[in-house]
Amino acid sequence: MRSWAEFLATDSEVLNEAKLRPPTPRVADTTLNGSNGSNGSGGRPRFVAVTSLEDVQAVRCAEFHPQGKLYAVGSNSKTLRICSYPKLSDLREDHATYQPTVLFKRTKHHKGSIYCLAWTPIGDLMATGSNDKTVKLMRFNVDTSNLEGQETELTMHDGTVRDLCFLEDTSNKSSLLISGGAGDCKIYVTDCATGTPFQALSGHSGAVLSLYNWGGAMFVSGSQDKTVRFWDLRTRGCVNMVTPATVPGSLQGSPVATICVDPSGRLLVSGHDDSSCVLFDIRGGRSVQCFKPHSSEVRSIRFSPSAYYLLTGGYDQKLVLTDLQGDLTMSLPSVVVAQHQDKVISGRWHPTEFAFLSTSADKTATLWALPPV
Repeated sequence: MRSWAEFLATDSEVLNEAKLRPPTPRVADTTLNGSNGSNGSGGRPRFVAVTSLEDVQAVRCAEFHPQGKLYAVGSNSKTLRICSYPKLSDLREDHATYQPTVLFKRTKHHKGSIYCLAWTPIGDLMATGSNDKTVKLMRFNVDTSNLEGQETELTMHDGTVRDLCFLEDTSNKSSLLISGGAGDCKIYVTDCATGTPFQALSGHSGAVLSLYNWGGAMFVSGSQDKTVRFWDLRTRGCVNMVTPATVPGSLQGSPVATICVDPSGRLLVSGHDDSSCVLFDIRGGRSVQCFKPHSSEVRSIRFSPSAYYLLTGGYDQKLVLTDLQGDLTMSLPSVVVAQHQDKVISGRWHPTEFAFLSTSADKTATLWALPPV
């Protein structure tokens, strides 16, 4: 066995690639100062709750439109809403949280809870998934903030649809929708132009809980079976599989509740049922480290737009910011930046601003932002 020092010496190029760039001055003002997620003291970035959308049931999902001017929210109450993203230039630390402007509302959008939703990269299509086992695909008009035309209902799943993501098929200049969930645990690929599912990807032996694409023909999936699979639509199948180890010194894993990849496609982060997060070097094919920013199940994980920070949400009711600007093999500074009254189900960054949306079992979707410095 090589020593860790020898490993780093020979793999320094890979490790350096996994290190991220220095911060922008704006974000650097919120330095985490090595404080741990458990205490939230010292140098804490003081995010304020700008708006809070209230529902009658748990809010499962919220996603910003790619242009950043609005966001969609899906709830257990079967209600789909599209809300306006407010101007934040006048935001102050003593800000009073208010209800967002709802631009569009549809009750009974699904026959069941809305578990997930996604936008195409250009924002002309939206898809939603539900425990009614269907996916709905809709055209969206940015100018009117309305869904337009006939929606397409996809019925190929035989269990709850847990996650969705879009890929752009550059050869045919069309959008492809990737969807996964419970039941047969297959991942389906649908041609959005025709509304036809044309591929069923097998491999997972447990429910598919998370899907993520970072551009191109590649995407990743995380599953109840404790594995992460890498898929390439050009080869029409799984090109790699890893079981992130969440118990130090062992190969033992935990169900993968959430995954994401940094914009460069070099670093994967997975969030697990046992409260672990695992950093995985994709090019080097190995784990960089396992860390625990939460005390309960991690349900959401996303890189900030610049990839300097990681936002995680968990069943401990907290959203935690972890600083990725140093040596990724060392202890990572993290701090609690937001809190709900019940389990956090998702957290999503604004596409360009240092603000994020969170959804919770406390029946709210809240927009958080930093007052200008």
